[in-house]
Amino acid sequence: MSTKSRTHSKTRLSRALGIALTPKAAKYLEKRPYAPGEHGRTRRKTDSDYAVRLREKQRLRAQYGIREAQLRIVFQEARRTQGLTGENLVELLEMRLDALVLRAGFARTTAQARQLIVHRHIMVDGQRVDRPSFRVKPGQLIHVHPRSEVLEPFQVAAAGGHAEVLPKVPGYLEVELDKLQARLVRRPKRAEVPVTCEVQLVVEYYAAR
Repeated sequence: MSTKSRTHSKTRLSRALGIALTPKAAKYLEKRPYAPGEHGRTRRKTDSDYAVRLREKQRLRAQYGIREAQLRIVFQEARRTQGLTGENLVELLEMRLDALVLRAGFARTTAQARQLIVHRHIMVDGQRVDRPSFRVKPGQLIHVHPRSEVLEPFQVAAAGGHAEVLPKVPGYLEVELDKLQARLVRRPKRAEVPVTCEVQLVVEYYAAR
């Protein structure tokens, strides 16, 4: 799929779910805050409980850019973990390496963060990691490989080039952007995670399956 096609696809999905998945999609949503298609401007009929829960699950999945099987695995782990399942789910997803690379400002989108990791530009505690789903532990340091720091994407990031399109750095991360370093200082708390989702509806969706 070409870059233009991917951008169009993300924009269409953003409009369908009512959330901005990319900076470009955010601009489209400002102009067209309704779903795509000929009925996008018209008021929807009342959705069934299932449809509402499904849409919320899709919103969460889209914001982390993960497959259904991946979300289901993390949900099962969240359910086994002490505490509220929905909050656990978001907190565990937020500890993914690709999510934290994005939050730190090293990348502009989740897709770019994933690409940087897969191409082995990102290190955790001095070791290259090429799995976007890698679970970062509190205390671990995320940093760019020294040889990769001169590449344009990282030069843009180090200069704060993504600041205008990303949320403020959350409290569970300590970031030294000029050094392209970020440390996960503690487990994220759901209330701090910049993700739009009614997590209880996601729990209800899986509980009914």
